[in-house]
Amino acid sequence: MAHQLIIQPQKSRFSLNLREVWQYRELLWTLTYRDFRVKYAQTAIGFAWAFINPIFSILILSFVFGTIAKVGTGDANVPHILYTTAGMCGWTYFSAVLGGAGNSIIGAQNMVKKIYFPRLVIPLSKAITSFIDLAIVLLCIALLMLFFQILPTENILYLPFFLLMAIIAGLAGGIWMSALTVRFRDFVHITPLLLRVGMYATPIAFPASAVPEKYQLLFYLNPMAGVVEGVRWSIIGGTPPSPYAYISFVVICFIFIGGIYYFNSVQRKMADIL
Repeated sequence: MAHQLIIQPQKSRFSLNLREVWQYRELLWTLTYRDFRVKYAQTAIGFAWAFINPIFSILILSFVFGTIAKVGTGDANVPHILYTTAGMCGWTYFSAVLGGAGNSIIGAQNMVKKIYFPRLVIPLSKAITSFIDLAIVLLCIALLMLFFQILPTENILYLPFFLLMAIIAGLAGGIWMSALTVRFRDFVHITPLLLRVGMYATPIAFPASAVPEKYQLLFYLNPMAGVVEGVRWSIIGGTPPSPYAYISFVVICFIFIGGIYYFNSVQRKMADIL
């Protein structure tokens, strides 16, 4: 007897429908592995680019803010390069997911048009692949702390929470961008621009306390501001995140819920739009 696949309409547009995603987990792992292979395929040094890209960004930011602008590290009495690397930890995953997911569904349009599967699998594969970028920055932090003989404080217990917020922010941004790019191809060009601006508008290489008090509320509307400050504080100590940081966490939750709703609205007609 032939196996029949029954496709039922989704009951709620606010649902991630994880049960169906789990049913297609083999496709998810296949796409994740393909993304990893394609990312470093036909390059002279292969996987080494996964280390070169974040290290290059860290060196540039540390040089600009630490050497040229001579921005301090607040109450965190650590070398500026470690301060910057700890800041990059929260930003790296977010930017990797956002950059990868933006064009992901368009890149898989032949598959989207031909077969049914939960479209959320595509941006999720980018989110899983991006854990490699996060792991590399964490490794860089561990090596720098070992080199400078700096031990983590008890704040490290809070690191899982702030990393979780970074992951949710990355998923939220990736879901939004993957759906928006299907409807508006301009976002193929807008996403890299947003990431470039966001990297300097986020307190990666400078303390959020350097922002004037009257702009603090506006500053923390950036969802990654509170995450970056929190991740860095939990790793190297210093001044705890500002109470305004909770604004960033609320913004992340709203973006995540809104992204799920919009993605579910668009995925019903993705094949027709593409």
